[in-house]
Amino acid sequence: MPKAKRKGGHGSGANDTTPYSKPSTKADAAHSIFKMNKDLGQHILKNPGVASAIVQKANLKQSDHVLEVGPGTGNLTVLILKAAKAVTAVEMDPRMAAELTKRVQGTPEGKRLKVLLGDVIKTELPHFDVCISNTPYQISSPLVFKLLSLPHPPRTCVLMFQREFAMRLFAKPGDKLYSRLSVNAQMWAKISHVMKVGRNNFNPPPQVESNVVRLEPKVPRPQIAYEEWDGLLRIAFVRKNRTLRAAFLGTTAVVELLASNYRLWCAQNDIPLDDGPPDVEADTMDVDQAPEEEEWTGFGDDDDVDDELPDFFKEMRDNQKRNGVNRKKKGKVTELVREKIRKVLEDETQLSEKRARLCDEGDFLRMLYAFNQEGIHFS
Repeated sequence: MPKAKRKGGHGSGANDTTPYSKPSTKADAAHSIFKMNKDLGQHILKNPGVASAIVQKANLKQSDHVLEVGPGTGNLTVLILKAAKAVTAVEMDPRMAAELTKRVQGTPEGKRLKVLLGDVIKTELPHFDVCISNTPYQISSPLVFKLLSLPHPPRTCVLMFQREFAMRLFAKPGDKLYSRLSVNAQMWAKISHVMKVGRNNFNPPPQVESNVVRLEPKVPRPQIAYEEWDGLLRIAFVRKNRTLRAAFLGTTAVVELLASNYRLWCAQNDIPLDDGPPDVEADTMDVDQAPEEEEWTGFGDDDDVDDELPDFFKEMRDNQKRNGVNRKKKGKVTELVREKIRKVLEDETQLSEKRARLCDEGDFLRMLYAFNQEGIHFS
């Protein structure tokens, strides 16, 4: 008597919806272990030639500790383990982390791999010499800023990005893609193009083409505070097509932030301040068609959407709306800071009418130095 067909079991039922469900078509079955989570930017690099070229371009040493971001199923990881001493892989998806661990389990390489489960942007990273990443596109900008701001940055980073994002890293003043990211990346690292990678090299194929770039942090590092430098750029690139005068003086929240920083600096340096109401209320300034009453929409530039509105500005905006006031009443310190900003932009640097998208690294350095000389800081 023939045996009855077995019902249920892993991957056998029509209603089986586990991550490891059997692919329904041949196209889904090819190079597929489980359904990819596109919300996490999961596009597995399936071309071994491209993977080998990426590892080769990293110029790994046998003594290197490598950080890999988004290892997926480990196509890059196994190649890195052959060339480096140890690998720390940071993976968001527990399914991927389990698959990677299973892939090297019981091998000599498995003892040299450490998998961290979580968001790399929020994870405290160990010391590493090289970073290699098939980067999930939605964390491209935060990852670059995190790597550049590390107190002990890696020797080199070989990173896969969406092509347009990669072009922003190379952009020069006046280019359409020139942004805060461009200035920051070029200030802190030497950037070179490695290769173009077509969408068909991934499973599933993304909607865009990709580029691999190499970032080599400058040694020695520029002798300026990263937080100060980035704070200046955040304000300058709020709207990169506005004049710098409008960027710094055209929004109440920016002036109030710098006034708050100035008060702190004066307190730290035992400088007395009179923070009473001004003798005569200052007239509203006409700032490049950007009145102070315009609503603050947060830091970032026309191409950057990674920065959220800081709590400081949210509270200020909400208080003004509740009180029915579009402009906060100024004190003497605020007016003093406003005058200092005007002095720096108009008298010291003559950059007040220049737009951020046309300023080069030297212009921003001159501004930062002049602001610091006036006691105005950005961190």
